[in-house]
Amino acid sequence: MFGKLTGWDDTIVALATPPGVSAIGVIRLSGPNALTIADKLFPSKDLVKQPSHSMHVGFLKDENIVIDEVVLSIYKTPRSYTGEDMVEISGHGSPYVLQQVIDACIRKGARLAKAGEFTQRAFLNGKMDLTQAEAVADLIASNTSASQRTAINSIRGGFSHQLKELRERLVRFSALIELELDFSQEDVEFADRKQLNALINEASEATQSLINSFKLGNVIRNGISVAIVGKPNAGKSTLLNALLNEERAIVSEIPGTTRDTIEEVINIGGVLFRLIDTAGIRQHTSDVIESAGIQRSFEKMKQADLVIYLFDINELSPQALQEAEQELIGHALKYILLANKVDMVDSQNIPPGLKDRSNLLFVSATTRLNLDALREKMVNLVLDGNLEIESSIVINARHLNSLQQLNTSLSDIRKGLANKIPGDLLALDIRTSLHYLGEITGEVTNEEQLDFIFSKFCIGK
Repeated sequence: MFGKLTGWDDTIVALATPPGVSAIGVIRLSGPNALTIADKLFPSKDLVKQPSHSMHVGFLKDENIVIDEVVLSIYKTPRSYTGEDMVEISGHGSPYVLQQVIDACIRKGARLAKAGEFTQRAFLNGKMDLTQAEAVADLIASNTSASQRTAINSIRGGFSHQLKELRERLVRFSALIELELDFSQEDVEFADRKQLNALINEASEATQSLINSFKLGNVIRNGISVAIVGKPNAGKSTLLNALLNEERAIVSEIPGTTRDTIEEVINIGGVLFRLIDTAGIRQHTSDVIESAGIQRSFEKMKQADLVIYLFDINELSPQALQEAEQELIGHALKYILLANKVDMVDSQNIPPGLKDRSNLLFVSATTRLNLDALREKMVNLVLDGNLEIESSIVINARHLNSLQQLNTSLSDIRKGLANKIPGDLLALDIRTSLHYLGEITGEVTNEEQLDFIFSKFCIGK
């Protein structure tokens, strides 16, 4: 389907489980000689004659020296992860023993696999397209339910199926326009321009939707940085500790206790938030270290994806809050206004300028009042209130670049149709769009590009 690249007719071996001491370790063999290599080390059965998807228990031996007692799992081509003959050796998790098994496999004719080489072979053998292969790495790296579900959806083809359908429809129109060129002297049109224009509009809308999803995809993949800012002694460290459910930051009644930023990661609603407790911001301080901490607080605030502006409801006036909000708006920051220490004030004494604000959340970091509402607001704000993981979401920068190029190319086709350009120029624009679609799913690729993509995988996958 994609053509064989150089060096793919041999058999590879690698440890598929993390290095280190464990109860078991799994070693993978894949390639034309996987079964014969394993058979040379497993004398109790003729593995070549065993059916696919069968498991066998016995001793692994190298020159009559027992290495380990193992379980061998056999997968015969094409019914394997790589599409080749494959053997998985499950042995005891001693790093020394596992290395002895790998060395024995190499002596019998295998070579050590490169990073991502098993998945690369699966791609080259048509077991998955390139977006699905890349999603394997995303699934391995997932650390939240959102990133896990997004990767699973991509592995199942949710993203690539949409692009393949679009590519097939464009190919049909391209073929008809190419056919017109063979009858250029007869001035005929086999491709309905109105239908082509409708398809291009549909494709542009779908492409733009995928481009727009990258912002959400980036949140899912990399998490959100949240700067907790405010005046000294507003309760920032107490809030951090309450959200983490642990005493991470030092809490004191003395203003200016936090001299530097403190960062911790928390999972809320399937999304990672990197909480940054900053030094309290005040206009004048004689403490050089505190002053440096305040400057760093401003820097973190400007770099953050979300700012929680926390203030003591007993001390901040509605006018001061308005000024602080204008500064956040001026920096084009997403923010949450948080009125803290509501447990220490009578609700009747809250100024109308604060009480009537619809975008103000009243909490008590000490008693943890309304912290669930804060968590919900954090998730809704960064995800715009909606997280449809089952839909196609772009999380890969390479995909984004190709989609942006595709969008430009589709725009050129639309302009060409409006200007009634000749069929040969229209065919050229369509071929350009097909190229960028093929770049994403892997129909258009080269050896250097594949090596770069799969080099980011772990060895054994």
